[in-house]
Amino acid sequence: AVFITYGLLSLMVEDIKNINNSTQFEVSEHAPKHIVYDNYTQYAPVAAVYALNLFGVEGKHNLRDRTIIYATSQLITGAIIMPVKYLVKEERPDKTNNLSFPSGHTATAFSSAHFMFREYEDKSLWLALSGYPLAAFTGIYRILNDKHWVGDVITGAGIGILSTELAYWLFPKIDHLLKGKGQKTSTLVYP
Repeated sequence: AVFITYGLLSLMVEDIKNINNSTQFEVSEHAPKHIVYDNYTQYAPVAAVYALNLFGVEGKHNLRDRTIIYATSQLITGAIIMPVKYLVKEERPDKTNNLSFPSGHTATAFSSAHFMFREYEDKSLWLALSGYPLAAFTGIYRILNDKHWVGDVITGAGIGILSTELAYWLFPKIDHLLKGKGQKTSTLVYP
């Protein structure tokens, strides 16, 4: 809630807008060469969850349940991010379009990192927290690549975390719907 509130304030409060502008000015003077790793690091935490499970480090949920939770979090993220982008119409720092606010890459990255946290928080705190540096890297590089303002990235992080929390909260209800009333089902995955 704090992240999302800050981002909304960055659209309206002049002092916070100045943080966006001054950060972008500094970035433009000292930014490293444009890289595209942020397009991939947004998915690294979720890939790590599935890879760890493949190597025997089990999270809270089995493959089916974990996949339902993650898919739900991504649906929620998309359902929030896309309409807000088209309603707000904030111009990107590089002036390519008016879809800057909020950062979808950052929302996906923090949704994935929080998913990793929720799956491993009871097993290993260090393992659970390891997705957040990758998510932060994604957000920072969205700024360095001149695609987002600071407020866009902070709001994206808040939306991503919120989306995953909602997905875990909704999972029992979704699972009940998928299984049907009183029916026992099994899921079989083929390559």
